[in-house]
Amino acid sequence: MRIAILAAGVLAASLAGTAPAPAAEEHLEKMDWSFNGPFGTFDRASAQRGFLVYQQVCSNCHSIKEGYYRDLRGIGLDEKQVAAIAGAVNVATLSEDGQPAERPALPSDKFRSPHPNDRAARAANNGALPPDFSVIVKAREGGADYIHALLNGYAEPPAGVKVGDGLYYNAVYPGHQIAMPAPLTDDRVTYTDGTKPTVEQMSRDVTTFLTYMASPEMESRKRMGVKIVLFLVVMTGLTYAVKRKVWADMPH
Repeated sequence: MRIAILAAGVLAASLAGTAPAPAAEEHLEKMDWSFNGPFGTFDRASAQRGFLVYQQVCSNCHSIKEGYYRDLRGIGLDEKQVAAIAGAVNVATLSEDGQPAERPALPSDKFRSPHPNDRAARAANNGALPPDFSVIVKAREGGADYIHALLNGYAEPPAGVKVGDGLYYNAVYPGHQIAMPAPLTDDRVTYTDGTKPTVEQMSRDVTTFLTYMASPEMESRKRMGVKIVLFLVVMTGLTYAVKRKVWADMPH
């Protein structure tokens, strides 16, 4: 019994995906994400489109400080593609004489941040600090569903609702007033695979990409979890069989 309980616990811990939406976010639409569930996987095509959205739109303000360019291999890009993406940006380094300099980024480098520090980020965004996107999906209640809904939640304020200066109405954001203007509009980017870049499609794709960046090990973790649970189930059966064999001749 204890082993069975342990197996259930390992299954819950090892195979957990993105954080489920809490009761406060029940109004969020529950999306059918490919990465949900114990056997979920990332939609590579969607994640690649999502990276394009991040690269062309989100990266102007938001960083992924804990992400490496080499992580892009996990969404289906090959080594040459990753090297080309990294090499297209410059990162800070030191010259031979110790002076600040720049060089093309390598796959082993972290994603370049749009601002050198938080003070510069605030100065460029009317005093608001754009959150880092490294684990944004895990850090927000509702997870991927919330990020997707937020990007689709911009609208004109209802009658009688006054929005503060420099703020924008969003039906999903707590308080409904957000400092970030709507980042996505139809056809904001051009998808090379022919997918129509609607706001809905782009928000779904960039959410998939950000979920991957928050948990690039998710698929291997789930596979390991399945193996551990199967091992524990087999061991439970063997232990029970041995117990029956050892005590079979003992009087009750």
